[in-house]
Amino acid sequence: MSDVSTQIQLVNRPHGWPTQDDFRTVDVELDQLAPGQVRVANEFISVDPYMRGRMIDTRSYIPPFALGATMTGGAVGRVVTSTVDALPVGSLVLHQFGWRDIAQGEASDFRLLPEPPEGMASSVYLGMLGMTGLTAYVGLLTVAAMQPGDTVFVSGAAGAVGTAVGQIARRKGASRVIGSAGSAEKVALLTERYGFDAAFNYKDGPVRTQLRDAAPDGIDVYFDNVGGDHLEAALDSFNDGGRATLCGAIAQYNNTSRTPGPTNMTNIVTRGLTLTGFTVGNYLDQTAEFNREMGGWLTDGSVVHDETVVDGVENAVDAFLGLMRGVNRGKMVVRTQR
Repeated sequence: MSDVSTQIQLVNRPHGWPTQDDFRTVDVELDQLAPGQVRVANEFISVDPYMRGRMIDTRSYIPPFALGATMTGGAVGRVVTSTVDALPVGSLVLHQFGWRDIAQGEASDFRLLPEPPEGMASSVYLGMLGMTGLTAYVGLLTVAAMQPGDTVFVSGAAGAVGTAVGQIARRKGASRVIGSAGSAEKVALLTERYGFDAAFNYKDGPVRTQLRDAAPDGIDVYFDNVGGDHLEAALDSFNDGGRATLCGAIAQYNNTSRTPGPTNMTNIVTRGLTLTGFTVGNYLDQTAEFNREMGGWLTDGSVVHDETVVDGVENAVDAFLGLMRGVNRGKMVVRTQR
């Protein structure tokens, strides 16, 4: 195994849409392992929408990326050198040293994983069996408190979190699941592959109108990955006592000016609505329950797991930019070892 790690660093804080010029690829010479450390050859690294927020220097739930330093994020890989008996060579591990092909650090920074379910790559631990799936699970069932019989609307429904939300809602007894996406192809996938009862292309017309047509009897739960006009549409369509879980606002991440808020916020008062923002790190106590349920669904085929895979750590920025433009189907990952 090489002593050189290829890594991606942030060199500019993007204003508007990020470009290749905001990043650089470097080769970093790794030190010899110190006692208590391991070296890992990453198999897959994750690129996620939340990373756009870390590229600006502003208050958030997680510190921003430092300029001139290698970025971090979820990754899975195999231990190739170890000084720790608990993580022998060949162990599959999960960690936060993404945006590089070889990671090295204290053994406590790496979590031992079981081998993935038969027929699945280790990248499933970055998607449906990882933070992506857990985000969907706790956001829908704990934060929004979805109940059997609820009508559920999911924005950004063809993305990694959205496809998980829709399928979990079906498993948990939702009476109707509706999704929005940005192309006719993705709309078809929502109903034909992921089990949504109805879906629409938000580019085809006002979201308010299309949601009302898809949910003539209103909605009870809204899982928001988008913000903006989708949140406004949900506020229009909520039944009394409706609950929104606010997970992301990808429609606004690259804006260069403030986005006006919904014009119908009084519905929160008149319909007794609850809007709750969350980050999955506050719900890690539910990981074991989630792993048990999601593992079973994946094994019996009642939940499907799709990925868009980009090869080569040197192409990680392309993968991230593609994610931000919605080119992915399901989870976007970068395969670093071929």
